[in-house]
Amino acid sequence: MKLLVTGGAGFIGSNFVYYMLDKYPNYEIFCLDKLTYAGNMETLAEAMKKANFHFIKGDIKDDKLINDLFEKNKFDKVVNFAAETHVDRSVETPDEFFLTNALGVTVLLNACRKYKVERFHQVSTDEVYGDLPLNAKDLLFTEETPIHASSPYSASKASGDLMTLSYFRTFGLPVTISRCSNNYGPYQFPEKLIPLMITRAMANKSMPVYGSGTNVRDWLHVHDHCTAIDLIIHHGKIGNVYNIGGHNERTNLEVIKVILETLKKPESLIEHVTDRPGHDLRYAIDPTKIVNELGWKPIYNFESGLKQTIEWNIENVSWLQHILEGNYKDYYDRMYNNR
Repeated sequence: MKLLVTGGAGFIGSNFVYYMLDKYPNYEIFCLDKLTYAGNMETLAEAMKKANFHFIKGDIKDDKLINDLFEKNKFDKVVNFAAETHVDRSVETPDEFFLTNALGVTVLLNACRKYKVERFHQVSTDEVYGDLPLNAKDLLFTEETPIHASSPYSASKASGDLMTLSYFRTFGLPVTISRCSNNYGPYQFPEKLIPLMITRAMANKSMPVYGSGTNVRDWLHVHDHCTAIDLIIHHGKIGNVYNIGGHNERTNLEVIKVILETLKKPESLIEHVTDRPGHDLRYAIDPTKIVNELGWKPIYNFESGLKQTIEWNIENVSWLQHILEGNYKDYYDRMYNNR
């Protein structure tokens, strides 16, 4: 089996690379990553020691590079994590998000069709559904929920999803899509809520909270996300969307207070700041379909997952420090200059 993982130097992609290398030692795993600010070769240092792991620096929008790569390696399956993902950044530069999350996906779809890849899997987000009211806890996103994107980020991801489904309908390309709730865990870039708050609390710095902090997210440990994608790419029905959620709804303020309590830091570090434009109120995923069809079951609840994540951040201070100082960007050059 030859598996291409795009965006594999990012948070979820790198965790998936390690999961697949461990579970399928006979697979050849290829990782393509542009190494933007969120792509970190230090994260893949252990993977690079494996004979069945191959890294390629490149952009999914680069049509020639993608076609040359597919021509040379004849991939069996492709899992696309490559994306611009930060909502705040999408408000600043919407065009960059569209180019990667919609055009880049189309380049991959064309190559998969041309080279007859047996499965293309698009990793998406629950944010394509928009948001839910805070006072209706019985309402959850299902695979049948209409797309109602709120931000340039979620709109660009929805565009990629629609292109993916159109290639199934129009060309018969074997595709699947997963839409997950908010991920957390090891190797997450510290601009996202949980790693940002952990790093700031560890440094006794103020912890900025948008608005009142009552926005609700459904949290999913990245390991559980990886197990779900593994099931989908091997056993999921082509042309189908699968929601992946952890049934772990928490307000942003609740998450932050648990982090402070765990690290024994005072709540006086919390600082409420002006809310961001178009901030979605609540996300909540109904994962019934993947549970019933594929037997998926998460192993982490929020308490155990957050405790493991905090411990990982404490034990990997040097990794975090390299991120915060920007030194991780030089790792690719240092590594390859020494080879």
